[in-house]
Amino acid sequence: MVELVDTLGLEPSAARRGGSTPSIPTIYSFVCYRTNYNSFEIIIMQKTINTFSNNNFLNDQDAIDRIFTHIDNGTTDLGSEVWKEPVENYHTQERFDLEIALLRRLPIPFCPSAALIENGSYIARRASGTPLLVVRGEDGKVRAFINACRHRGMKVANGHGCKKKAFVCPYHAWSYALDGSLKNIPGENGFPNLDNKDNGLVEVNATEKGGLVYVQQEGVIDSNFINNSLDCLGPNAVLFDQSEVTDETNWKLLTETLLEGYHIKSLHKKTFYPYGLNNINVVETDGPNSRIIFPFKRIEKIRDIESKKRKLNGVATSVYHLFPNASISVLSKHTSLTIMEPLSPSSVKTVSYLVYNDEGGAKSLSLEEVKKDALFVNESGQSEDREAARAIQETVTTTANTHLTFGLFEKAIVNFHKSLASRINN
Repeated sequence: MVELVDTLGLEPSAARRGGSTPSIPTIYSFVCYRTNYNSFEIIIMQKTINTFSNNNFLNDQDAIDRIFTHIDNGTTDLGSEVWKEPVENYHTQERFDLEIALLRRLPIPFCPSAALIENGSYIARRASGTPLLVVRGEDGKVRAFINACRHRGMKVANGHGCKKKAFVCPYHAWSYALDGSLKNIPGENGFPNLDNKDNGLVEVNATEKGGLVYVQQEGVIDSNFINNSLDCLGPNAVLFDQSEVTDETNWKLLTETLLEGYHIKSLHKKTFYPYGLNNINVVETDGPNSRIIFPFKRIEKIRDIESKKRKLNGVATSVYHLFPNASISVLSKHTSLTIMEPLSPSSVKTVSYLVYNDEGGAKSLSLEEVKKDALFVNESGQSEDREAARAIQETVTTTANTHLTFGLFEKAIVNFHKSLASRINN
């Protein structure tokens, strides 16, 4: 598939103003890139890659060069098309059911590996409408099960914990080993001909890659996905917080708030905008996934540093959208995994896991520093994004709009909706 994309991200008006021409960054995904700004035209053909891997994004040095080009020219990365998303897709039960069915067929991040650090660690929560139990077994392997006793369907676990040796149903005390096998039935003689081997917890596919635990409720996770998936978290990642919050809005509206910087000055005028740049972003897509870089104003402090020594850490936030309903946000001192769990067409539970990288020695961060970094994120716009998504949900059922419009500044959102529509329609 060939897509036309504005690789340089310069607005035509910038060329007319005499803006400088940036160097062509190295891109490894396959597209036909075309730019035409009055005086020049560039066409680059490269190979199509449908997987999501680190190599498909700019390195720090090239990304920073592009950011400075945008700052100097008053530009940002642009998409190639305007997308109109029907408002029905934000509130109808029919569309919601199709989305849930799709989510269950895809490998979705469930939690960071750091949340299941010990054998016997477990997390029980709903994912795509299904109560799941994910546990690290005595053999160190992560497994996922439908959280339902095989006797009368009672959940065998709630919340999260560690050092578990077995899961005992609170209703009639049927017990299960960490590998899901049925261990014991009180009054077993009351169930003649019941084979324990056929009545373990129902397992669904799970695997670990790059510091994340992925769960696919239907079918088996494709090996190509695992081999090419993003290495999100390092081996020294330490979980320091996890939370859940419910909002009365469609899960896609909340996801959209993460994927563009066009709203920074208007929505976050007193919170994030004093520190961040408005509508100056690097936006890269890779199949259905994307990365959006939000530079801070303090990036100017590294302008005079030799290019090969520049790092994004500390001067920008990178948000990786893991299609369809998860994201990784890499901040100065911590990284967050966020999963938007749809509850209904008009409600969503945001599940968040916060980790930091414990390198040990002099480079080790204090927990106080890490928590301060996380607090800044919450106070610098996260609550405003949620409020905006809730407000929009109130209008999508009215006759005000037949669709919501996403322009060239909202390239990652367009990629999200196109990818979602193509998979649902096919």
